Amino acid sequence: MTISLRTRALLALAVSATVPPLVILGVRRIGFEDGTALAVAILVMLPLLTWLAALWLAPLLRLTRALEGAVLSYRDGDFSLNLAPDGPRELGALTRLHADMGLALREQRQHLAQRELLLDTVVQNTPVALVLTAASERIAIANLAARQLLGDGRSLVGLDFPTIIATLPETLREALASDGDRLFTVTLPDGSEETFHHSTRSFRLQGRPHRLRLLRRMTRELSRAEVATWKRVIRVLSHELNNSLAPISSLAHSGAELARRGDTERLPQVLASIGERAAHLHGFLSGYASFAKLPAPRREAVEWAPFLNRLATLGEFNLDGDVPSEPGWFDAAQVEQALLNLIKNAHESGSDPDDIALRLALVGAELRIEVLDRGPGMSEAVLAQALLPFYSTKRSEPGSQGGTGLGLALAREIAEAHDGRIALGNREGGGLRVVISLPRSGSPPSR
Repeated sequence: MTISLRTRALLALAVSATVPPLVILGVRRIGFEDGTALAVAILVMLPLLTWLAALWLAPLLRLTRALEGAVLSYRDGDFSLNLAPDGPRELGALTRLHADMGLALREQRQHLAQRELLLDTVVQNTPVALVLTAASERIAIANLAARQLLGDGRSLVGLDFPTIIATLPETLREALASDGDRLFTVTLPDGSEETFHHSTRSFRLQGRPHRLRLLRRMTRELSRAEVATWKRVIRVLSHELNNSLAPISSLAHSGAELARRGDTERLPQVLASIGERAAHLHGFLSGYASFAKLPAPRREAVEWAPFLNRLATLGEFNLDGDVPSEPGWFDAAQVEQALLNLIKNAHESGSDPDDIALRLALVGAELRIEVLDRGPGMSEAVLAQALLPFYSTKRSEPGSQGGTGLGLALAREIAEAHDGRIALGNREGGGLRVVISLPRSGSPPSR
């Protein structure tokens, strides 16, 4: 049966309080004087009190030494040390709590080890080449794909990253040395071409700056996307050609029959219909050719007053808000074409012409150009596909290019060629809001 610390202390105090008077009385009876009796009492009590103190503190000292050893073991990552439940009840409860804590730490460490093993397995076996570098550009982590691509399979950990990429093909070296995301094609040593997507991000790990670089092979995905796009192009072209050639063939047959009969009064109408269908087909094919041959933008400073005046002569809109104080920095002809497409779409949405607005604003490092209308807007399904080439919900009409699905796609192509982006969204109260975001003069593109 263990005795509590409180009981031990009370017993020690009781002995300290009762034994000295008894010793003094016993010495006096023997015949010693008061001073001698006190001295004898002190000589008797000092060893006794020392022994009592050592007896009372012994469990605490043992536990302190055991806790010191356990803390040192924890510092070294060893959570297997348990304390023996020795001494008073309070210390026994403490040792049991310590054992529970050690068990919890062991289980947590085992769980973390399993997660680290899983993470390392995923990182090492992912087909994406992953390289993590510290602030000194020393490689901290390089998975199997990175070793095969950058180091011929050898370990790269601890090596200098600029030295590793110095011997790589120029396009790959430039991509890895850059700070932006990009898509590029590399000719590999075996003569094959491979398309990669490079992305990089900076972050702090354990308080120190690190950079993560990811290289993903995109050749197969791009090939599948290219084949799917060509199939869709062929379907659209076949549909449009059939829609035009079938009436032309029928009208030509009717015209030949009218000519054979000598009925020349209806021939001009037949020939005019053939001309309309041919003009529509020519316009349709010209629109696709323009989209396919979009040149690289020639950016220059653009003054807003003449640009907006010229745009207003081509499409009706209201200017909402003030014009930016600094000029734009873009290819005026291309951005004008993109805005004309958006303004044309706004008019075709059924919006009141007075509700079609153009808004300009400088936000951070971006120039934002908004085209707003009060038409019916778009459903979520249409919003998700509206920027894809060849996607259209309009019905083609003779003599027009409507319904080709190239208006928004061309605007997107122009925005991205300027290192910008385009976004669509429905407005509160009805209508559509299309935003083209372009970099300001001398500013890097916003990501």
